[in-house]
Amino acid sequence: MKHDRTKVLINFKKAKSLVEKIIEMTEKDEYCIDIMQQNLAVIGLLRSAHEMLMEDHLKTCFSSACESKNQAKKKKMVEEILKVSRLFNK
Repeated sequence: MKHDRTKVLINFKKAKSLVEKIIEMTEKDEYCIDIMQQNLAVIGLLRSAHEMLMEDHLKTCFSSACESKNQAKKKKMVEEILKVSRLFNK
């Protein structure tokens, strides 16, 4: 199933650009607070992308698995979601 991931991709590209900027700022030994603010912007973009991906997954892949009769598939989906949720919350 093809999903619209335009917003997710935009967030990843913005994060990539900001990480490159952070690297340059660090190499130039710029002010720590300025670097940290850019770092927090990247974290925000990545968190947002993660949340969009999770929402899409729950609405599509997970929903489809729950509607199926395949208990193994349902169990695997739940385990995968729990795994990424635990990683996200570390």
